[in-house]
Parts: sequence; structure tokens; C-alpha cells
Amino acid sequence: MPSVYIKTYGCQMNERDSEAVASQLVAKGYTLAASEHVADVVLLNTCSVRDNAEQKAINKMENIAGDIRKHRPNVVLGFLGCMAQSRGQDLIDRLPDVDLVIGTQKFHRTADYLDDIFAGRSTKIVDTAAEQGSEGTIREHLLNGSTKDKAKAVTAFVSIMQGCNQYCTFCIVPYTRGEERSRSIADIVAECRQLVAHGVKEITLLGQIVTSYGRRRSNSRESKVEGREPEIPQPSTLGSRLLTAKSPFVQLIEAVHEIEGLERIRFTSPHPKGYGDDLVEAYARLPKLVESAHLPVQSGSDRVLKLMHRGYTRERFLEIIRKLRGARPGMGITSDIIVGFPGETESDFGETLSLCCEVEFDNAYLFKYSPRKDTPAAAMPDQIPETVIEERHARLLETINDIGKRKYDAFVGRQTQILVEGPSKKNSARMTGRTRCNKIVLFDGAERHRGQLMDVKITRTGSFTLYGDPAVVGF
Repeated sequence: MPSVYIKTYGCQMNERDSEAVASQLVAKGYTLAASEHVADVVLLNTCSVRDNAEQKAINKMENIAGDIRKHRPNVVLGFLGCMAQSRGQDLIDRLPDVDLVIGTQKFHRTADYLDDIFAGRSTKIVDTAAEQGSEGTIREHLLNGSTKDKAKAVTAFVSIMQGCNQYCTFCIVPYTRGEERSRSIADIVAECRQLVAHGVKEITLLGQIVTSYGRRRSNSRESKVEGREPEIPQPSTLGSRLLTAKSPFVQLIEAVHEIEGLERIRFTSPHPKGYGDDLVEAYARLPKLVESAHLPVQSGSDRVLKLMHRGYTRERFLEIIRKLRGARPGMGITSDIIVGFPGETESDFGETLSLCCEVEFDNAYLFKYSPRKDTPAAAMPDQIPETVIEERHARLLETINDIGKRKYDAFVGRQTQILVEGPSKKNSARMTGRTRCNKIVLFDGAERHRGQLMDVKITRTGSFTLYGDPAVVGF
């Protein structure tokens, strides 16, 4: 059978989709290639969140096609994912060497379409149509790792939903992923149980807005078209009812929490609107739900947040942070921030800087605003010059790095628990693990430590990395 190489761009959702496609292909007899240079099929799983990600994928495919077609003309080339969904047939029109374009609701069709191409039943295939029930098709896992690493996986991603109803003005995701569609709790728990039975110790629940799991279309396209801000329930108005009327997402976490043998639960990526008191309380109540929260703020300016259609204020975001740290004092908190959104003034940017200093994020992912086709922000006035965006990005990055260094340095001399995931990708002589608050820890270990929960003493720090003392782990 042919061999397949899949290169993934973008988020953890894309990583999970690529893994599922790879697993489905292996189940049908395909093998996984180590690189595009030896593969019979090369698939690029693409991202559309920023223009830079799209250009990287297009340039990569151009280079692959130019090199491979000279020597191996029968190699099948294809695009998967968000850019495939948004551009469709245009990708083949632009790159005639491409044979396959598969959208975000058709990943599970990849093996069948490749079979058709190899059997000569089809030559060029483009499928970006919506498909009912596609949210339940991404469930296969490569439990034995990659072709180079045959050891069992310790951590796993589980997709619990597809789509997004938020319609932030800068974001193309609702158009490439569709509206929210959630799997059943029973289906998700069954997948998690299977993973744990195969040795997985930590599960990360995935969704575009994972905290919207199980909700109906209350914030859907109608609100976007009419220009209304989504109505976000505030914990202060709901009071103690939230503790008895738990959200579907908290109910899901509770169900996964009951799985015997599972040690840790994480989730990403949420939205501040999903942090009701029931979720905050779950952190204090459920020991397997680790004290780690990735909470995208995007801007510290109320004016910019409203232009972004984010549905919360600066003060509401700070209130969530205070409650989370009250529930779990050691909470590790990271965020996403956009620099240079249309109309962002120096004063607006200053508010973002001050919010970062007030919150003291453990780390943050900074993005230079990039206009996306057909999104409202792309047509907004006062687009920020690239030179201004670059300068603000550099200032914010320096602030985040300074805060992060202080936060990481505070771990030196402390003992902390890690879950050992396997050898370090950069130095196979070292083992790597993560703290409950999601800090990477490197230590001199061995394969026998994979999958273990162990305490290490932190001796020094690197760039957003901790180093543990091997003497503490019983060598």
C-alpha cells in the first residue's frame, strides 16, 4: 500500500484532525512516511486564521510540487482543513499539480478519496460540502505514536465538538468550520475510556470554543447579522443556581473525571463567556481537572473588545481571573492577544499592556492582526500600518517575556509533580514532562519513567522551560 506524509499547520484542533486522518489511513493499509521526499501521498493540513499560515502552506506545496513532479510524477498531492475549506477549487486552479482538496467536515473521507485516485476512478477531487454528523467522525488515534516512536502515548486530544457560533469580527473560523455541533457525553466518555485502557494518562478536550459544548444556537448567525452583541450570562446575576444547573461542559468534565485510571484533564480553547461559577467551582472540586487555563483575552481595551465582538469587558475578564486564582491559587494562566486590530490607538494598546501586567500571564501567544477574507474587520476603517503593528508587537512580547521569566524563576528550588510524556524532542537523552499548571520540565531520565507521575525539584529555568533535579526522582 502507498505511504502517506501529513504536515500540519495551525492549532491543536488541526493536530488532532491530522492524527485521526493518519489513523484512518493506517487502518486501511497505508503506511506513514517520515517525510515528503519518500511518500507516495503528501497532504498539507492547513490553517486560515492568519494570512501568514495560508501563504506558508501554499509556498510549501509549490516547492513540493516543483521538486517531486520532476522525479516522481505519480505522487498524490492534497490540501486538507481550513484553507482547503475556504478556497476549494481555487487551490487546484492555482496549483494544477494538486490532486485532492478536502474541507473541514470531510476528513473521514480522505482514505476513500485516495483509494479512488490510486484506482483511477478519479483524478481531481474537491469536497468542501457540509456533512451532518461530521463532529462524530474524528475519533481514531495513533496510540502507538509516530513511525519513529513506537512507545505508547501518555497524553491524547479528544475532539468534543466542531464549529463556532461566536463570529468575532477578525475570525474566519465560523466560515471554515461551520456552526457548533457537539458530540454526546456518552460517545466522548467511551472514546476517553478506550484511550485510558491503552495507557493514556492525560486527556485534553478540544473545541473551537470548548466551553460552548452542548449549547444550542443561542449565539448563532442571526445575532451576527443583526449586529447584536451575544448575551453573556453573568455569574453575579445567576447566583447559586449555577451550582445546581451545571452547564453541559461541566457535566462532560464530571463524566470524564469518573474514568478510572485517568490522571489529568485539560481543555482548550475556551472563551471567557464560558467561565460561569459552575466551571470555576469545578476547578476547586475535581482534582483531575488540572490548575491550568488558556483564556484568550485578545485586547485589554473595552472599545477594541466591542469592535471585535468579543462579548465581555476588561473588568469581566479580570473578575474571571480573580475567581480562578481564588479557586486554585497555583493556577497557570496563558492567553491569546491580537496586536494592531483596525482602529487600535496607542491608548488602546496601552490598556492591553497594563492588563498583561495586572494579570501576569504565565505566557501568551501574540498575533499580529491579519485581515481575513470576508470578515467584518477586513473592511473596517483605520487599518494599522505594518510598521506600527511590528513595533507594538515587539513591546508586548518584551513585557510578556519579562513577566514569564519572573513566573518561571519562582519555581526554582520548589518541588513539583510532573507527568512524564517521553524523550525531549530536542534532546533525546532527556525526558520531558508537564506540571499540572502546564509548565514543561526536562530532566535526566529513562524510558521506564514514561507515563509516571513523579515529583522533581526544579533547579533552573530556560526559555519558558524548567529543569528538574534527577536526584529527587529516585534514580
